[in-house]
Amino acid sequence: MARKKAIEMTRLELAQYIDQSVLKPEFTEEEIRKYVQEGVDFGCKTVCINPTSLDIAQELTRGTPTKICVVADFPFGLSPTKLRVDQIHYYCEHWDIFELDIVANYGHIRSGRWDLVEEDLKAVTDACHQHNVEIKVIFETDALTLDEVRKACEISAKVGVDFVKTSTGFFTGGKSDGATPEVLAVMFDAVQGKCKVKGSGGIRTRERFLEYIDLGVDRMGIGYKSTGLVLNTTIEDVREGK
Repeated sequence: MARKKAIEMTRLELAQYIDQSVLKPEFTEEEIRKYVQEGVDFGCKTVCINPTSLDIAQELTRGTPTKICVVADFPFGLSPTKLRVDQIHYYCEHWDIFELDIVANYGHIRSGRWDLVEEDLKAVTDACHQHNVEIKVIFETDALTLDEVRKACEISAKVGVDFVKTSTGFFTGGKSDGATPEVLAVMFDAVQGKCKVKGSGGIRTRERFLEYIDLGVDRMGIGYKSTGLVLNTTIEDVREGK
């Protein structure tokens, strides 16, 4: 059964496509609380937070439909596999984690070390699945060729990741396009329906948000400043029940 067109969806249905990003390293505790609470009030699928924000996120999401997505080895993905796996076990054993986003080692991808890429992604995927936590693997697509994105996605589908994802939002070494239709098309073609696709980076308008839902994107990372914009509402109106 074909899913509903994005333009026909209710605000709450649309919010279920959003991981609200609350990841800036300079945030104060007050700001983290503010933006996590806004993600909850908007009805986002998850709030995507740094590990040091886990206590706050667990407190504010408890008893709500909004879940916790924690990042691991973020934003560079350069820790040894064993330490990445250890991080996953620690977060999942101590907090109520719904999903985990981890960055693939894109230096290995650019080097063509596909053996190391596969070994690492299988290990982190297996670690998440031991805890019944879904894993999203982030590829810093602005640093990669389309052929590299394709191959990385094929490996991800092979080892059983739940989502492939574009962009950390923190890449500074070149262009910062994030989720583009061209990159998403390559990802969809590479995974062949074996895993889901998350778009992240550059999704700041309602038009693009709706377009990507209709393309088949299952989740989008939306910055805390843009959630109200893509949902065509304000946090004040939501809290007033409008």
